[in-house]
Amino acid sequence: MSASIVVISAGVSQPSSSRLLADRLSQAVAEELAARGRDADVRVVELRDLAHDVVNMTLTGFAAAPLAQAQAAIAAADGVIAVTPVFTAGAAGLFKSFVDVLGTDSLTDTPVLLGATGGTARHSLVLEYGVRPVFAYLHADVVPTSVFAATDDWAGDGDDVKPLPSRIARAAAELAERVAAKAPTRRAGLYDAVPSFEELLGPA
Repeated sequence: MSASIVVISAGVSQPSSSRLLADRLSQAVAEELAARGRDADVRVVELRDLAHDVVNMTLTGFAAAPLAQAQAAIAAADGVIAVTPVFTAGAAGLFKSFVDVLGTDSLTDTPVLLGATGGTARHSLVLEYGVRPVFAYLHADVVPTSVFAATDDWAGDGDDVKPLPSRIARAAAELAERVAAKAPTRRAGLYDAVPSFEELLGPA
């Protein structure tokens, strides 16, 4: 059975370095899973497309269908990759707001790989002091290696001896090992049938 990998990308521009890092990480995880005899079913959740729904749920407590579907996919995932840009020495507000509207049990025991992008390596510790504790609070199984990519890291990143490709490979192996060691966690028994917006509104 394929392993369900959900990628959370919080980049706000198009194209975005956060999405580029998310794609590199998901590709590396898929390759590591294949080496362990598991296929990967990768789904990307672009938070840019859900920004209004996230704000609305924060204010009303109600999740519109696209956001509810993303929440359900994460709750059902065998592994999660979460990547945020760094703004003002912290994770993007959209990223934190999205995590805030996840169910408190959505990530319990789920293997999670954390990534971030920023203009300078001086922000690399944001993942450790600003993001990892949030996922630990949600009882996620966060892998030891997080991946930060500064602007300079993309130069010559095809060279496997460079820090970024090496770190991607190490983090991907850690996530794949945890996912492959677990039985598929289709915890979505509660979430398989996410109602559409029309169904939630009922007859006109």
